[in-house]
Amino acid sequence: MKPVIALVGRPNVGKSTLFNRLTKTRDAIVADFAGLTRDRHYGNGKQGKLEYIVIDTGGFEPDATTGIYKEMARQTRQAVAEADVVVFVVDARAGVSAQDHDIAKYLRKLGKPCVLVANKSEGMTQGLQLGEFFELGLGEVVPVSAAHGQGIRTLVDLALGPLAPAQDEEATAQDPTVIKLSVAGRPNVGKSTLINTWLGEERLVAFDLPGTTRDAISVPFERHGQKFELIDTAGLRRKGKVFEAVEKFSVVKTLQAIEGSSVVLLLIDAVQGVTDQDAHIAGYILESGRAVVVAVNKWDAVDEYQRELVKRSLETRMAFLKFATVHFISAQKRQGLGPLWDSIALAHKSANCKMPTPVLTRLLLEAVQFQTPKKTGMYRPKLRYAHQGGMNPPIIVVHGNSLEHVTEAYKRFLEGRFRKEFNLVGTPLRIEMKTSANPYSERES
Repeated sequence: MKPVIALVGRPNVGKSTLFNRLTKTRDAIVADFAGLTRDRHYGNGKQGKLEYIVIDTGGFEPDATTGIYKEMARQTRQAVAEADVVVFVVDARAGVSAQDHDIAKYLRKLGKPCVLVANKSEGMTQGLQLGEFFELGLGEVVPVSAAHGQGIRTLVDLALGPLAPAQDEEATAQDPTVIKLSVAGRPNVGKSTLINTWLGEERLVAFDLPGTTRDAISVPFERHGQKFELIDTAGLRRKGKVFEAVEKFSVVKTLQAIEGSSVVLLLIDAVQGVTDQDAHIAGYILESGRAVVVAVNKWDAVDEYQRELVKRSLETRMAFLKFATVHFISAQKRQGLGPLWDSIALAHKSANCKMPTPVLTRLLLEAVQFQTPKKTGMYRPKLRYAHQGGMNPPIIVVHGNSLEHVTEAYKRFLEGRFRKEFNLVGTPLRIEMKTSANPYSERES
């Protein structure tokens, strides 16, 4: 088992910057802004042959009793409980604060291995300026600069030295059998609540406040032998309403999460109905070529009239997602979640479907025999054969002559026949036309 390090400290001391440095990634959003991280965030790190897991946490207020700070404190306590060693991060330039004393008191009571790290210590005289941190009662102070990479190796050696028995070398490549499932939607539609319900624990901060999740948080999950990587994304709203620089970073992380997913679950709020922004998010998922399942959450909170309005709105505003399965669920009351998994599995299977060239060519010729493409001027497109050009999303390449004149309506006709044959549900299907070169074109004068 890989040892686990939890990064703990008050807001804006550089925990996320240190997380990125330890994992050699940019997975955690970093900005000069207190209270940016809210959920606990996991990442993998490696130093030499030593591999470890790092948990980034939000600003810790051990005595918080209300609001989102209470939820953030609960997340930090769970991270500390999961960790083998705690790295307590303080700000070397700001000095010791009352909140640092509260955190130190909490950590001393736990008795768990702890390393005190003074971040932002570049250019400082260690003995003179870091001496005040000894009053926290956690032993030696390790000066580091997460932004500049100074002292990181020493930190890892101190934190994991006692916990570093010989580890079996494991394959670091990502397991292709793991389905990456992103949950996307507008703010406050219940994305974190849904993932918490699946996991059976308060793994993510779920709070009745739009914009609670600000990062794309990844959580491993297994159901009936199938491994998933659940990704909770920040809510996407219209560009005109994205005022904070931090929220702009969150949007970027969400879009990256969608692009890197196998399947995207688009969550819609039944109370607010289907909005233009829901359609914009759906359009981006379609543009990215991701398999998609649509779920309308909070279905238990609306009456029959509102339900009918939502269904009609889905038919009109989401007409371009007709291939996606729609489910009506309640994440809070665990209603309708079973069939949701079946649709996710089918969407993933469809996105990675293998289509033999002989079958595709037969379907193409049968379609042409049933309905020939429309003639444009002097040209009538001649469709000769087809083969698969890619997966996730499936791409079908059609070869022939004058194919640039094939209409969009005829492409949709072909798409329908291909979908029916291979039972493609929940995934976009792209049809590319490739016209053969005319060998006599250079002879024409």
